[in-house]
Amino acid sequence: MSGRGAERILDLIEWLASRGEASTLAEVVQALELPKSSTLLLLRTLVDGGYVTRRADGRYLLIRLPGEPSADNNGWGTILRVAEPILRETVAAIEETGFIAVLTDDHQVRYLNKILPMREIRYDRDIAAPRVAHYVASGLMLLSGLNDGDIEAYLRSDVAREDDPDAIAERVSAARSDGHVANLYGRVEGAAGVAAPIVDPDGRILAVVNISGPRERIANNLERVTKATVEAARRASEELSRRVMKNGKTHGRK
Repeated sequence: MSGRGAERILDLIEWLASRGEASTLAEVVQALELPKSSTLLLLRTLVDGGYVTRRADGRYLLIRLPGEPSADNNGWGTILRVAEPILRETVAAIEETGFIAVLTDDHQVRYLNKILPMREIRYDRDIAAPRVAHYVASGLMLLSGLNDGDIEAYLRSDVAREDDPDAIAERVSAARSDGHVANLYGRVEGAAGVAAPIVDPDGRILAVVNISGPRERIANNLERVTKATVEAARRASEELSRRVMKNGKTHGRK
C-alpha cells in the first residue's frame, strides 16, 4: 500500500471509530471526500482484515481496532496497554511482583511484562523464557480457558505425561470452578503466586493477572493477595470490554 493509501485507511479507521452506528458507503465517501471506487476498496480491505463488518443492509460498522483481540487475533499489545496501569496500582498496594501472562499457540506461558514492588526482598523472574503451563499459577488459569478437547490434548502431551495428568486435570478443573489459582508450591524454590483471568465480553480467557512473591509472605497474606489479584483482573476485563463495546460489538456478534 502506498503512503497515500496508508494515510487514507488510517483516516477511515479514525472516522469509523468516532461513530456509534454503521455507515453507508455514500456517508463515508461524503465525509472523507474520497472517490467512491477508492472508498469501496478501502472498506473491503478492512472487512477482509476483520476490522469492519458489512451488514445485511449494506452499511459498514467498525468492530475492532488494530491490535485489539478477536477470535483470530490475540491482541496482546492491547491487553497489555489496558492491564498494565491496573497492575501497577495493584503492585503498589499489595507490594508483591505483578505480571500479565498469556498462553501461546503451543500452550506455553508467555509473560508480557513484569512490575517489581518497591521493597528490598521481592520475587523476580526472567520473563524472556516461556514456562510450562501446568507448572505455574498463570498457566493453570490459562489452561482452564481451553475447550475440553484442547485440555485433553494437553494432558496427552509429553510435557504433561512427565508429571501426573490426572492431578493436572484436577487443578485445571479447580481453576475453572474457582475463577482463580493460588500456587503455593511452584517450581521456583521459595516462590508462590496467585493468578486470575482477564476475559473478553463472551467470557473467553485472553490473559491473566499474576501476583507472585516469597512463599511465606504470600501464604500469610493469601486472602488479601487473592482478592487484589481477582479485582485487578476484573477491572482489566471491564476496561477491555468497554473498549470492545465502544466499537459496537462483542466477539462473534454484530
